[in-house]
Amino acid sequence: MSNDKKPFFNFELPAEFKELLEQAPSVTIAKNIDDLVNLSVGGGTSNEFEVYFDLPDGERKHEAIVHKVKNGIAANYLEAYMRRRDPDCMVIADDFPTDKDTYKDRFGQDFGDLRKETFEWMKTQDLAMFLFNAGKQGMGFNAIAVIPANCGFFGLGLALLQGIINPDELPEDFKPTAFIYTAPPFRHTHFDGKQVVVHNRQPDNYEMFSYNLYPGPSAKKGVYGMLIGLGEEEEWVTAHCSVVEVKTPYDSIVTMMHEGASGGGKSEMLQQPHRLPDGRLLLGSNIFKDDQRYLSLPKTCDLRPVTDDMALCHPTLQQGDKKLWLEDAEDGWFIRIDHITEYGTDPSLEKLTAVPSKPLLFMNIESVPGGRAMIWDHVYDEPGVPCPNPRVIVPRDIVPGIISEPVGVDIRSIGLRTPPCTLEEPNYGIVGLMHVLPPSLAWLWRLVAPRGHANPSIISTAGISSEGVGSYWPFATGKKVKQANLLLEQIVQTPKVRYILTPNQNIGAWKVGFMPQWIARDYLARKGSAKFNAEQIIPARCSVLGYALKYMTFEGSTIPPWFLQVELQREVQEEGYDKGAEILLEFFNRMLRSFDEPGLSDLGKQIIECCLDGGTVQDYEKFIQNQ
Repeated sequence: MSNDKKPFFNFELPAEFKELLEQAPSVTIAKNIDDLVNLSVGGGTSNEFEVYFDLPDGERKHEAIVHKVKNGIAANYLEAYMRRRDPDCMVIADDFPTDKDTYKDRFGQDFGDLRKETFEWMKTQDLAMFLFNAGKQGMGFNAIAVIPANCGFFGLGLALLQGIINPDELPEDFKPTAFIYTAPPFRHTHFDGKQVVVHNRQPDNYEMFSYNLYPGPSAKKGVYGMLIGLGEEEEWVTAHCSVVEVKTPYDSIVTMMHEGASGGGKSEMLQQPHRLPDGRLLLGSNIFKDDQRYLSLPKTCDLRPVTDDMALCHPTLQQGDKKLWLEDAEDGWFIRIDHITEYGTDPSLEKLTAVPSKPLLFMNIESVPGGRAMIWDHVYDEPGVPCPNPRVIVPRDIVPGIISEPVGVDIRSIGLRTPPCTLEEPNYGIVGLMHVLPPSLAWLWRLVAPRGHANPSIISTAGISSEGVGSYWPFATGKKVKQANLLLEQIVQTPKVRYILTPNQNIGAWKVGFMPQWIARDYLARKGSAKFNAEQIIPARCSVLGYALKYMTFEGSTIPPWFLQVELQREVQEEGYDKGAEILLEFFNRMLRSFDEPGLSDLGKQIIECCLDGGTVQDYEKFIQNQ
């Protein structure tokens, strides 16, 4: 770690950036993760550090308590609001095309004055900085992050997620074109305590200003927004997904890509099914009576993770074999652990995080200085109410079996958090354990990407809402019609990929957690593909659900048919199902009408019109053919 009042590099820097570094009282250059671990607790010998700022009116704002623990750094925010992402935090400061809120529209003035004020404040602070790649070299940005030195844990999170480059070992072609500035007290002085992240896209320099210390909107999704914007210019996609190679007990391999809104099961797709103490799998529990359904599965498939949340689908990766090729866009994974509530829930992840070979960052996890952070010890938002968004950031290179090369996708699934649905209280929880989607209908699901029921990752929103356009629209900075076209073209160009939909949390009147996607994953891997003959599938009663399965036999166990076709449940019946379908169809119609804009491709217009006109699954089949 270098402490230099005037850190200059062998590359050109913007004049304002150089001035900022020259005038700040001190600038600490972090060269590696260990430097940021030490900075997280003040750089001294203490294992405890409090992050606070004094406002101009003299009030002191305490942001977080940071502990150095045996397995890394544990940071806990003092405000429950700061423990998850605010979905409305992004604003755009520039004049380039966008469908998002601009700074001027939301706050009634240009960003220029606040930008200048931000720099002037940072010039009064002891600062820290480090270099990294947003994305991968040649498929993203060379970037620099500048933070107040007392916010080392935030820098640690950013570096674990995006990587860190030792300035003594820079590639010759390293030229920073992206800059992240962090100014936490502005949340209180300018934004009424709210999380705000400002994107300022310039022809040569991409600036992002983070006015909060939760990394979700900035270090994580803010950098994602940079990549989405670059792909919009260059016509490629950074997908919002996890990807895993699934190796069956019979040594065959199927590569699955799981997409969806926050809470849609992306991280869970990389996990083994959670077992009961006797080794069985709990398929579901009836919410009205003491009735459970179990599966016995002696051996699950081996999992070789590829990505956890973001995948570069760059043109240089494509192999011309009509599959979708991709690789991880990140250096670390931002894993939500709300489902791990006691020891033994997920032994592999518990072991990985308890005794890691590299330091981790724990967020919203109970800790003591010098102790060991355990991922089932969630902090409480209030007495009796555990935080719904505990997290741990894990470097991907310590994940067992990790794959770091590009992979070709066989099956793309999309996850949906579903509420209970009953005859008395109908809702959109009418999705069976697995549905098969024609490619054009799979595209529509990615356009609407429902945020779903009881989302733990963000500030709560009522009813069914949308993250939209590939489920990454909340993080995108540009035009949604352009992104819709890119996704459709991607599907058209990869006809060997098959598509499914899986629910999580509830199937009708049964509580199921993430078991449906785990079962679907192992089932399809053993089957070898998501190809089904006409004897096994039937058009779903709700047309946007594609095909439902008539039956499923899984390693000698028969899945009850009411888990596959929800209208067969006596608590739901056709009447309850149809009312739930009305909710889902209304949502589709409402979301899809927003794409009625100039620039949408002719094929896209036809597919959307098919949905708005009440098209059947056979109608969707005609638009794009699988191979």
